[in-house]
Amino acid sequence: MSLNYIWIAFFFIAAAVATVKLVFLGDVEVFPNLMNAVMDAAKTGFEISLGLTAVLSLWMGIMKIGERGGMVERLARWLAPLFRRLFPEIPEGHPVVGNIFMNLSANMLGLDNAATPLGLKAMEGLDEIKNDELRMKRERGEIDESQMQRLKSTASNSMIMFLVMNTAGLTVVPVSILAYRAQMGAAQPTDVFVPILLATLISMVVGVAVTGAIQRISLWNRPVLLTLALFSLIVAGMGWAAQALSREQMGIFSANVANVILIGIIIAFLFAGARKKINVYDAFIEGAKGGFSTVVGIIPYLIAILVAIGAFRASGAMDWLLGGIGWVVEACGGNADITGALPTALMKPLSGSGARGMMLECMQTYGPDSFAGRLSCIFQGSTDTTFYILAVYFGSVGIRHTRYALPCGLLADLASIIAAIIVATIFFG
Repeated sequence: MSLNYIWIAFFFIAAAVATVKLVFLGDVEVFPNLMNAVMDAAKTGFEISLGLTAVLSLWMGIMKIGERGGMVERLARWLAPLFRRLFPEIPEGHPVVGNIFMNLSANMLGLDNAATPLGLKAMEGLDEIKNDELRMKRERGEIDESQMQRLKSTASNSMIMFLVMNTAGLTVVPVSILAYRAQMGAAQPTDVFVPILLATLISMVVGVAVTGAIQRISLWNRPVLLTLALFSLIVAGMGWAAQALSREQMGIFSANVANVILIGIIIAFLFAGARKKINVYDAFIEGAKGGFSTVVGIIPYLIAILVAIGAFRASGAMDWLLGGIGWVVEACGGNADITGALPTALMKPLSGSGARGMMLECMQTYGPDSFAGRLSCIFQGSTDTTFYILAVYFGSVGIRHTRYALPCGLLADLASIIAAIIVATIFFG
C-alpha cells in the first residue's frame, strides 16, 4: 500500500463527498470550506516546520555532543544484543543504535518535542548505512547506477522496523493525557493510566511482530523476550504507582519523572564531552546547523500530508466514516458508547493535534468519567500519528518508496484500537 495512493485517495474521496453534499444536500458552503481547509493546512504545515526548527536544532546539537563524547557509542554497545535481532542490517557497534534508543526512550516518556529530532537523527544514520551498502554493491557490479539511484529513495528493512516502532507509540508516562483529564474535572485523572500502558504495549508487540514476520526476523530469542519482560515489569510498576499514589502525588510524579530523566541525559552528555576534552560548544553548534537543514527538507512532505488530511476532514468524509462505523457497531450489538470515542481513534493516525481535540471534545460531551471519555483517552495514548511520522521521517532522507511501512504501521494502530476497547471494557465497562 503506497503512501502515494493513500494521498490521492484522500483528495478523491473528499471531492466525491463534497460533490454529493453540494448536489444532493444543497450544501453551498462545502467547496469553499474545503478549499479554505487545504490552504489552512498548508500554512499549518509550514508553521509546524518553523516550530520544529528550534527544537530540532537543540536536540541535534545535544546529540552531536553525545556522539563526540562517546555516550551514543556506549549506548550502542549496551544495546547491541537486542538491536542485532531487531535490526540485523545495522553494523555491530554502529552509533545509530544509540540514536534509536534515545528516540524510543523520549517516546516512552511522552516527550514528543524531543522524540522527533532524535528520530530524524536516527533516520539519517539508517539512511547512511543503506547508502554505504548500495555503494559497495555498485562497486561489486551487483547493481547498476540507475538501480542504485532508485534504491536510494526506497526504505530499507531497518527504516521500516524503526518507523513501525515509532507509529506504535509505546508510552510509559502519558503526562499530557493525565493533565487534560485533571483539567476536565475527572474524579480520578490517573484511572486510565494502566489501560493506556496495556494498550500501547500491545500495539508495540503487534507492530514489531508483524514487521519481523515480513522481514523473516525471529523474535523468539533471549534479548527480545527479556526486553518484553522488562517492559511488562515497568507496566506493572507504573500501574502500582497509579494505584498507590494519590491524584496530586501521581500528577507530580508524572510531570517530573520524564523531565528529570531528560535533564539527566543532557547533563550526562555534557559531562562526557567535557571529560573527553572536546569543544562542547562547537559540537553543539555543528549539530544545531544540521537541524536547520533537516527541517527545510521535510517541509514539502509535511505540507503534502496535512493538506490531504485537511481536505478529508473539511469535506465531511470523516463524519460519514464515523457515522457508518457507529451504525455497524450498534447493529452488531456492540457498546454504543464506543461510537463517541471513535473520532479520537480514527483521527490519531492522521493528526496528533486533531486527535487531541477529538479527545477533549469527547470528554466535554460525555464527561471525563464516562466510558466514552475514558476510552478516548486510551485511544489517544496507545498509538501515534502514523501518517505524520511517515511523512516527516521518510521525507527527511528523501524516501519516496515506503514499501510495506504504512500497512504495518496501520496494523499496529488497529491493534491499539482493539486493545483499547477490550481494556476499557474490562476496567470501566
